[in-house]
Amino acid sequence: MDPWLRSAIDYIGSWIEYQLTTIQQPGVVVAFAHRGNVIAEQAFGLANLDTGEKLTPRHRFRIASHSKSFTAAGIMKLREQRKLRLDDPVGQYVDGLHPRVAEVTIAQLLSHSAGLTRDGADSGQFIDRRPYLSAEELRAELKLPTAIEPGMRFKYSNHGFGLVGLLIEAITKERYAVWIRREIIEAAGLRETESSTPLPKGAPFARGHTRKVPLGERCVIPGDNPAHAMASATGFVATAGDTARFFAQLAPNARKSVLSAASRREMTRPHWRIPVSFEAHYGLGIDVGKTGGWDWFGHGGHFQGYISRTCSIPACDLAISILSNSIDGAAPFWMDGAMQILRVFQTRGGPDRRVRDWTGRWWTIWGATDLVPAGNRVLVANPQFNNPFVDAAEIEVTGRDRGKFAWAAGFASHGEPVRRVRDKRGKVSDIWLAGANLKPGKVVAREIARRYPPRKRRPTPG
Repeated sequence: MDPWLRSAIDYIGSWIEYQLTTIQQPGVVVAFAHRGNVIAEQAFGLANLDTGEKLTPRHRFRIASHSKSFTAAGIMKLREQRKLRLDDPVGQYVDGLHPRVAEVTIAQLLSHSAGLTRDGADSGQFIDRRPYLSAEELRAELKLPTAIEPGMRFKYSNHGFGLVGLLIEAITKERYAVWIRREIIEAAGLRETESSTPLPKGAPFARGHTRKVPLGERCVIPGDNPAHAMASATGFVATAGDTARFFAQLAPNARKSVLSAASRREMTRPHWRIPVSFEAHYGLGIDVGKTGGWDWFGHGGHFQGYISRTCSIPACDLAISILSNSIDGAAPFWMDGAMQILRVFQTRGGPDRRVRDWTGRWWTIWGATDLVPAGNRVLVANPQFNNPFVDAAEIEVTGRDRGKFAWAAGFASHGEPVRRVRDKRGKVSDIWLAGANLKPGKVVAREIARRYPPRKRRPTPG
């Protein structure tokens, strides 16, 4: 592993843990797969706020729409076996569909361009007001016409991927759960992944959680309801490690995969532009984009109580999966930040020997400041930001405990001195960044309590 990658992974974990604490979310697990192998897994927070169960990398999460990538991989495998063509109409295999639905192609279903309803007339299954659709209920809704003409634009559809699950069953003559487990999950070497609940006995499971509003506190969402016929769209349950490992195998340059390189290229190339305010595209069961000059592909997941995001960066042979267990989970934002952190370290390299020990989190009443060595400079990062390196000042180290701001933004302290202060034991006790004196978090906490003592709570009226 390149030294810069280890440094980046270490700081990503530290930054996400700070973010989790600051915005008071229950828990998050992050996993990194490099060249197909999981090289790091980090868990922070709790699996269940009611019981206080500590979250670990072995906890499974509902990864929701990541399921579409597994399902699309299944279709590509059937295509490799010459059991279907992507331009085949789905009605060639699945009967009982509305004539307009029967005409849509398999490629249109996989790329969300079939024009189908997103979630039907009642999407209460996504807010725990009703169970997920059975095969009979899904088939009944697929007797209705498409919402718009196929092939007109990207239009996301869970029903469309539910139909793909029916398609797999029609071609293989097996239940979706049985076939996808053998041909995709087990073939990919995944041991902590299921296509839906229930889970194997004893498997650790992270519970979901509500927002704090409107009730005023978070509640635990069990999250163990089966997805039934919608498993192919949103049912999957997995660890972050398994999720990262699987998406690493979908990279066109992956050394090992359940699919051919040609299938992976077809899945991960842009098929349709996604109509949103930023540039985004969708492939086949995969979304694709560019961040900081890197091409990436991946998927997100939203299940009641869980938000997740996975991205694979072929240029780095790296896949990252971030799973959070609250309905307002920040996994998508943390993924953006993680990619920015990776880009900084990849550009600057791992820390030189001279700056390596200039690291740590230091505080004032304004919050935390991170000193992050990278290359031959020490970056002054703000862990409160979604990208902690935005406008990060750069310290040039000139002595053991001396340095200066070699670069800083216009409102910062460009050109001014930096120094470290040591206690009697020789340990760094505080930092001076120009005129700002920063200390460890515990010291600043005591200072705040002493200087601004909390007011006594008034007794509740009887």
